[in-house]
Amino acid sequence: MDKNSFDDFVDKLQQEIIEEELKEYNEYIVKLFHNPKHWGKPKDAEITVDKSYLGPCGDTMQFFLKIDDNNKIGKVNFITDGCGASVAAGEQTTLMIEGKSLDDAKKLTAEEIDEALNGLPDDHKHCAELAVRTLRKTIEKYKKDKI
Repeated sequence: MDKNSFDDFVDKLQQEIIEEELKEYNEYIVKLFHNPKHWGKPKDAEITVDKSYLGPCGDTMQFFLKIDDNNKIGKVNFITDGCGASVAAGEQTTLMIEGKSLDDAKKLTAEEIDEALNGLPDDHKHCAELAVRTLRKTIEKYKKDKI
């Protein structure tokens, strides 16, 4: 198989995968989990606090926050070993808290994340809860360590 044929095969396969995902998730969720802008662990110098949390579903999520002197979140990244819905929920959370105060970020609810995602499937609503719990535990760790 030559390079062009292989590239065409990969493109067709990727399109088939996306079509299958769109049967379960909306287009916005699929877009977020295929291209999360805040994915990955930043350099240590860019992290004020990080915390990993193992949710009841067995998925793990971790947030990395860079917090300024005014207790505002300047930069946020995340990783998860969960499904696409977990990636989308983590990414949506980062979009909703970047630039916010810690107090405002801590008020974020799973329902707000779900709404911003235009609705997770019922069997994936727990992914938004995983993101919220992880975020709150990260903020609690920061406040505890600061004392």
